[in-house]
Amino acid sequence: MTTNLGDALPPEIVVVTGMSGAGRSTAARALEDLDWFVVDNLPPGLLPTMIDLAGRTHGAVSRVAAVVDVRSMAFTQDLLSTVEELRTRGIGARVVFLEAGDDALVRRFEGVRRPHPLQGDGRLTDGITRERELLRAIRGEADLVIDTSQLNVHQLKAKMVGFFGEAKEARLRANVVSFGFKYGLPVDADLVIDCRFLPNPHWVPELRPMTGKDDPVRDYVLAQRGAKELLDSYTDVLRLLISGYLREGKHYMTLAVGCTGGKHRSVAMAEQFSARLRDEGLDVNAIHRDLGRE
Repeated sequence: MTTNLGDALPPEIVVVTGMSGAGRSTAARALEDLDWFVVDNLPPGLLPTMIDLAGRTHGAVSRVAAVVDVRSMAFTQDLLSTVEELRTRGIGARVVFLEAGDDALVRRFEGVRRPHPLQGDGRLTDGITRERELLRAIRGEADLVIDTSQLNVHQLKAKMVGFFGEAKEARLRANVVSFGFKYGLPVDADLVIDCRFLPNPHWVPELRPMTGKDDPVRDYVLAQRGAKELLDSYTDVLRLLISGYLREGKHYMTLAVGCTGGKHRSVAMAEQFSARLRDEGLDVNAIHRDLGRE
């Protein structure tokens, strides 16, 4: 099948996929609210046909979101090969993968009292394990991975709006996430920076109740030996990654910055990295995952 779009620009295409229970429907509704044309449960092999049909609308359908799940037979092979086929035609298909931890998925399925689509006669966790294995390859190739374990529907919709709310020139968008190692690593991070080698403001009585967003804590962290070197060195690394990501057509990056509790050092340094990435021309969203958990 050959896509013939004439002189019109090809429509944008986003494939929304991921773990059952991780929020595909919520993500799709968010895109629909943003005037994307959303097709639910589309077999991967029909994606080129969908693009053909959208192209014939002469711009009336300029952005298409296809929700694809594991129930489609030969899912992983079909979806990967179809996305690659679209890209070889010059159609910038992007893949959004929604992820969540096993505990979160179990709670959600038990909350709605529905079986997992792949559990069969086994346990709920058997279905989750089987699906995770089937989706391993497509997760690895995804342009954007969103961990919804600790997100409610409103927070997930806000993330989708942040990434897809405005049509912008082709450039990288970055999430900079501060976190506490004691609460676990963000599973959707592309790069993790460890700030635990810096002295902890927690042990300074007047700084303990503050956070890394407060000026005294920020100034304390940045004055420590190694803080500026960390910022400068990782900024050089990020410049290298940014240029490489753009060459490969990657549109999203998640940078995670961690300390012990996610309150002081990681927050201050995440704000600094966010400012530097903005200076590099990126659209940046700073998220302080564990702020307020103490």
